[in-house]
Amino acid sequence: MTNSTPTPVNFEFDAPGRDLESLKRSIANKLMFVVGKDPAAARPEDWLHAAAYAVRDQLVERWMTTTRAQYAQDAKRVYYLSMEFLIGRTFSNAMLAVGLRERVKQALADFGVDIDAVTELEPDAALGNGGLGRLAACFLDSMATLNIPGFGYGIRYDYGMFKQTIVDGRQVEVPDYWLTHGNPWEFPRPEVNYRVQFGGHVVKEGDAYKWVDSHDVQAMAYDTIIPGYATKATNTLRLWSAKATQEIDLGAFNRGNYFAAVETKNHSENVSRVLYPDDSTPSGRELRLHQEFFFCSASVQDLLHRYLRTHTGFDELPNKVSIHLNDTHPVLAIPELMRLLLDEHHLPWADAWRLCQGVFSYTNHTLMHEALETWPVEMMGRILPRHLQIIYDINAQFLAQISQRGGSAELLRKVSLVDEGGERRVRMAYLAVVTSHSVNGVSALHSELMKESIFLDFANLWPDRFNNKTNGITPRRWLAQANPALSAVLDKQVGTGWRRDLTQLSSLNGVLTQPKVIEAFQGAKLANKERLAAWVRANMGLTIPTDALYDVQVKRIHEYKRQLLNVLHVVTRYLRIIHHPGSVTVPRVVVFAGKAASAYHMAKQIIHLINNVASVVNNDPRVGSLLKVVFIPNYSVSLAERIIPAADLSEQISTAGTEASGTGNMKFALNGALTIGTLDGANVEILENVGADNIFIFGMTTPQVAATRAAGYQPRAIAEGNAELTAVLEAIRDGLFSPDEPGRFQAIYDLLVNWGDHYLLLADYAAYIAAQEQVDAAYQDRDAWAVKALRNVAAMGPFSSDRTIGEYADKIWRSKPLELES
Repeated sequence: MTNSTPTPVNFEFDAPGRDLESLKRSIANKLMFVVGKDPAAARPEDWLHAAAYAVRDQLVERWMTTTRAQYAQDAKRVYYLSMEFLIGRTFSNAMLAVGLRERVKQALADFGVDIDAVTELEPDAALGNGGLGRLAACFLDSMATLNIPGFGYGIRYDYGMFKQTIVDGRQVEVPDYWLTHGNPWEFPRPEVNYRVQFGGHVVKEGDAYKWVDSHDVQAMAYDTIIPGYATKATNTLRLWSAKATQEIDLGAFNRGNYFAAVETKNHSENVSRVLYPDDSTPSGRELRLHQEFFFCSASVQDLLHRYLRTHTGFDELPNKVSIHLNDTHPVLAIPELMRLLLDEHHLPWADAWRLCQGVFSYTNHTLMHEALETWPVEMMGRILPRHLQIIYDINAQFLAQISQRGGSAELLRKVSLVDEGGERRVRMAYLAVVTSHSVNGVSALHSELMKESIFLDFANLWPDRFNNKTNGITPRRWLAQANPALSAVLDKQVGTGWRRDLTQLSSLNGVLTQPKVIEAFQGAKLANKERLAAWVRANMGLTIPTDALYDVQVKRIHEYKRQLLNVLHVVTRYLRIIHHPGSVTVPRVVVFAGKAASAYHMAKQIIHLINNVASVVNNDPRVGSLLKVVFIPNYSVSLAERIIPAADLSEQISTAGTEASGTGNMKFALNGALTIGTLDGANVEILENVGADNIFIFGMTTPQVAATRAAGYQPRAIAEGNAELTAVLEAIRDGLFSPDEPGRFQAIYDLLVNWGDHYLLLADYAAYIAAQEQVDAAYQDRDAWAVKALRNVAAMGPFSSDRTIGEYADKIWRSKPLELES
């Protein structure tokens, strides 16, 4: 797999220069000899690629140096397995990491090229969908910045989940082919490829098992450099692309059957085609299982190959390898490692199991049972027969141990890795918990609830295995890159060191009441609003005021995140404006963005309602500039970087006990927005850090949610007892926002009033409206509001992903920073 030819003694190369003239020469060379264009023919995309290649050159030598140091120091490597890596645009982030943005800007300007214009042409890498993937990207950034030797492993999707367009208010999904113009940041590695098997059956030969008659797919590696900030350390994101073992059936082609000739190739390569294929059909679910095993198998084969380059035998594996499972999608790595150790390397079962328990750790990201991944036994047995066999063996050993400890039959049933009720299914989260030496939640509240609910029985068995690692965000992308206006204010007041040590922002507390600091912060916020407003006007044809309060909720559209509760407030506000003139005095721009899963009908209905409400509100002359509603389509990292710095109010309003952590709440607060939210996820810790006077907390707590449900929640009674809520619900039901189809949103009304209101929107409605009135009152004193916002910024030190990764490395992975010359 790897070329082991020694480097020639006389091998020399030209290290890329960092001065302006060297950068100009590098960009010119890349345009001519890599892109293959001269300036007269070069398109803006060509200039972007030329500049990207020039900046990439600045990273390659660091990459080689880091890799050599990892081998020389025999470092323990962390392998972070994730179905998603939402890395966003790479060009700006790379320039920030190497400290060259201003020089690259000048170099391009000397060629008559605007760096901002070409930067906007870079597509977001369509490698993720939401918080899970963005967290993984922040973690890779922090691992490199802290010199933690690591690899990210995932899938190189040809298409993202989908590109979201809005047609007549409805979400319409179209393909998101982000690789249209190529990807200058990746290094194809055709020599790094592994066979991944599916189907077939298992035969026993003596004491050994052999997986035979499978249909195979080749996994080919594509590498992207992940640079650390203010360090020479880099890490690697290795993504796998599916390639057919047989390119074309030449016989079928020669017979004129052209479709059949490539059918096998297309079927094989579908594995890495699309992020999260629609799993509402059996074929979609099977493809999802193929995807998960595909990248797990290739990744485990690859990391074992790397380990065996410098080690004989497997005794050192737990001391040199840590495999971290980001949610349940990569859990198939467990039986795959067992299979390789047992069947390919012929270790005894006890040794293989001990090694697995030594290397695996697992992060849980949900408290909802329905979101814990399970696979039908029949499907797994058909697609991964050997792995199902290994899981059954793990389960038998585990249940025998529990039985020997006096576990009851009921306990055995509850903790079994196989759910025997109804259709028999393999519980992937349980397999992760039984195998991993560490299981962590992602906020203090979530970690406690995890032990009290979904993993209660396991926490009783192994209390020391469970721990908390509150999520974090990288300050490089989410403040330095996303918000240069505020960054400049902070640099002047507290210095530049916060990019590596976010706790330095706490010194802002000593100056944040000074009029010049307040004025500078307000100026930065206005500049960010103007930037967002200009984008909305240019891309959506809508003019929004910049002197209004920007009230923002951007995240995946899901019932538990309660965008619908936000809509109820918007409608309440609208009805007050038209029926009670003068009752609303604070102008607002309410911004929504987020995708609904293509098969999630209710989430798509909520998007339709938001857009229909926006259409009515924005075109009602009685409203004027007091209220504007904007749904920004195709939410992405690059759009988040534009939206979040403009926000005054951050909507974090999930039903208490449903959001594991959230990281959007951290990004908004770091950029000077106040949170309105429930005591859910990391909101609890944000409250503790910013203080109750600088956040708007409302609604039921997790115990109150449980008690309300247990008492027999009656949403209709709540609606009938609140005249304003009744008017809002009836306006939605009776077609005020859908006059062309009055019954369009009957299902939303029924969801809330007649079908149980599972996420308790109506129960929290009055408290939410009251909290929004507190927001209005507070915002009328703009200077006092700015001080509250600055207190949020100053308190965000604990929410850096550097802190999070430091805890993972120290407490879970036991991985030491690489030693590199400065």
